[in-house]
Amino acid sequence: MATTDLRITSAMMDATLLDLPWDLPLDEWPDDTVVSLPKGISRHLVRFARLGGRVVAIKETTEEMATGEYRMLRRLQRLDVPCVEPVAVIAGRATVLGEPLPTALVTRHLRFSLPYRALYSSALKRSTAQRLVDALAGLLVRLHLVGFYWGDVSLSNTLFRRDAGAFAAYLVDAETGTIEAGGLSDGRREDDLEVARVNIAGELLDLAAGDRLDPSIDPVAVAGSIVEQYRELWHTITSDELVPSTERWRINARLERLNALGYDIEELSMSTGDGGTTVRIQPKVVDPGHHHRRLNSLTGIDAEENQARRMLNDLDQYVAHEREVRPAAGDDALANEWFEQVYLPIVQAVPRDLAGKLEPPEVFHEVLEHRWYLSERERREVPLAEAATAYIETQLAHRRDEAALLGVPVTVTMPIVPIETGAIDLSDEDDDPDWRDKV
Repeated sequence: MATTDLRITSAMMDATLLDLPWDLPLDEWPDDTVVSLPKGISRHLVRFARLGGRVVAIKETTEEMATGEYRMLRRLQRLDVPCVEPVAVIAGRATVLGEPLPTALVTRHLRFSLPYRALYSSALKRSTAQRLVDALAGLLVRLHLVGFYWGDVSLSNTLFRRDAGAFAAYLVDAETGTIEAGGLSDGRREDDLEVARVNIAGELLDLAAGDRLDPSIDPVAVAGSIVEQYRELWHTITSDELVPSTERWRINARLERLNALGYDIEELSMSTGDGGTTVRIQPKVVDPGHHHRRLNSLTGIDAEENQARRMLNDLDQYVAHEREVRPAAGDDALANEWFEQVYLPIVQAVPRDLAGKLEPPEVFHEVLEHRWYLSERERREVPLAEAATAYIETQLAHRRDEAALLGVPVTVTMPIVPIETGAIDLSDEDDDPDWRDKV
């Protein structure tokens, strides 16, 4: 194809971009180029394609909108907000006959993620629907903290990844978003929240119309719960708190609550008043990812926040146990031991043909959960290695694999465990409260 008129905007030029058939309308791209993956509802045509061993999402739109969204996604990445990674803007497209074609925005496919519609192959259950809304509320808080007004908050504009029994939400469509200097007013935040409530209600009602929603779920009530969840989280993170001087333990409780939500406090302002009887606590700067960063600094593992919290619990227990017999051992040395002697053997025990089922941190979390179940059932302390073997044979082996959807393996480079196939889990066994009884 002729590429002399193409205008490619990219932070890091990838020559393989030129291999894609930009002279064809996106809906006419050949089967050996496109990839069949679940996707959400979009006002624009979106398709997935192979690009140098990776998978990318391509959206046809106007040059102005593609350029604006590309820049916004890059800005959100610099602000450490969960969102898809922008790859390039391809403008100046034309057919071999010279007919103009829409500009394309290219983003990297977020591995192990799914749009809400594709999370389950049968019906979206109550617990899952609620967890998706809770994850979206958390994402909206993070966006508002950096001054981002979304303007089109919805489940469809979000991707979800499993996160140790919960979900992590990622922004996937930023074309309507703006970042406002000085932060968002309460009115703008409420506007976004109302858009979220209305859109989610519509999306869940649509699922119900297609018999993909548990009949016990009230779409309007679930959609409305994002308002309560968002406001509670926003209040916990940003509000002042007056603490009587006789109850200063509440200061630590507040800090622990923020850490449990995944936030650090960079600066804390305290001022006494009323004759020294109260202390005012006002978090100045909040920064999400407390557990993720701590785990990464200790072990190098890159995990979602809940996964990191779960693994840190196991790591801290290991450190406490080892320190009883080796009091001189340092935290860094013990953390490295845990990584090499506990974490690595578990994730490396996954056979190559199953390595694409789940991310290694999620596998480790589920093995810990399975060990708890086995120990309860058998009334004994089941060794982790034994639990891992049982989990792989009875649970992991029966999960669906993304490779079946892709049609080809996707090569992924990871520093810990080499994985050659991507994975998307479409099963809903972990949302069945009785699934453990069926093992």
